Amino acid sequence: MELAVGTIISGKVTAITKFGAFVSLPGGKSGLVHISEVAAAFVSDVHDYLTEGQEVTVKILSLSPEGKINLSIKQAQPQQERPQPARSARPQGSRPGPRSGGRSPRPAQATVAMQPPAEPSFEDKLKQFMTQSDSKQSELNRYMAGKRGSGRRRR
Repeated sequence: MELAVGTIISGKVTAITKFGAFVSLPGGKSGLVHISEVAAAFVSDVHDYLTEGQEVTVKILSLSPEGKINLSIKQAQPQQERPQPARSARPQGSRPGPRSGGRSPRPAQATVAMQPPAEPSFEDKLKQFMTQSDSKQSELNRYMAGKRGSGRRRR
């Protein structure tokens, strides 16, 4: 049987290591299922998911010229759909009614004042960076001066 990338075949787990599992394939060849390709969930120990001698369905991910075969159990299984978040019953684009306090919405001019401030200019950012940099540099110089023993000497 000729092995090709993307083919899904059945094999038997022959050995389990901390980084994955070796699977015996038809034709006397064997390949590696890396720990990241064992299951869709996080796998900390391959022994939690596989046992030696277990029959598994694998997908061939790659074939190297040296004869190494990379396999995946995770990709051989049908993909499970992710659950969609629950949507509310109100139509899209509509806003909820007034709050329970019975207050009316704020006037338009109040919402304009609540917008976030404009992004600072490059010069403002540079000035802030230089201030922080000078402060950190002076702290470092004081620290290093204490380490060097400058200042008073011990007798």
